[in-house]
Amino acid sequence: MARAQVFGEVAELYDAARPGYADALVAEVLAYAALGGRAALEVGAGTGKASVPFAALGTPLVCVEPDSRMAEVLRRNTVRYPGVRVEHGGFEEWRSGGRRFGLLLAATSWHWVDPERRWDLAHDALVPGGAVALFWNPQGVRDAELHAALAEVDQRHGIVGAPHAEMASTYGDVPGNWAGVPGWPEEECRRDGRFTDLRAVRFRQERRYDTGRYLGYLASLSRYRVLPPDLREQVLAETARVLEAHGGGIDTEHFSDLFLARVR
Repeated sequence: MARAQVFGEVAELYDAARPGYADALVAEVLAYAALGGRAALEVGAGTGKASVPFAALGTPLVCVEPDSRMAEVLRRNTVRYPGVRVEHGGFEEWRSGGRRFGLLLAATSWHWVDPERRWDLAHDALVPGGAVALFWNPQGVRDAELHAALAEVDQRHGIVGAPHAEMASTYGDVPGNWAGVPGWPEEECRRDGRFTDLRAVRFRQERRYDTGRYLGYLASLSRYRVLPPDLREQVLAETARVLEAHGGGIDTEHFSDLFLARVR
């Protein structure tokens, strides 16, 4: 199974444990897009972590989701919003049927789209002047002692890129500054040349997870899903012991980094 589609194994856990997106971010996207009644297209909608707050503000949405189990939870979470349509399939294979959208959004999913095709696909899906909104939720640990203890667990088991892998202080003040981790789309979009009015915005929130919720969050991540089950359980158990020894949870600085652009 492709790593991008391992989330469906734990769709309910993903829905319960994954953090959502700041209300201010949703407002920023809608103000920028100025949809005027046009529908938005969401790529890799998952269980609706971003779909729901956009739909709750009256945004008509077509949500494309490649995993049928995630799409099932997404349909349940958006059933109260008649303007939401869920379409099962990968964005690379999806067909618009002649529809063009005023906004394309991707919430912690753009990096899963084929890098050779994603800007072509985005451009073809949007009306002239249509907006692109791509956003992620990186986070950093606030307690240096806890960070060091968790790093020992990860190093022992070869875990790379866990949500607690960085101190909050390493992210600085610039959106997309992810402690050297690639993926921020600005340079790629600028090279494409068909988009203009590029912007980057960061939102911050302090967030505390108790041990149980944090383990659920980790278990929903692809880097943990691809581990052999016995190793995954061992890593999570050792992580739990560290968290319990440090107050029964983890305090994080939670960033929502937003990239905006529009079709020329």
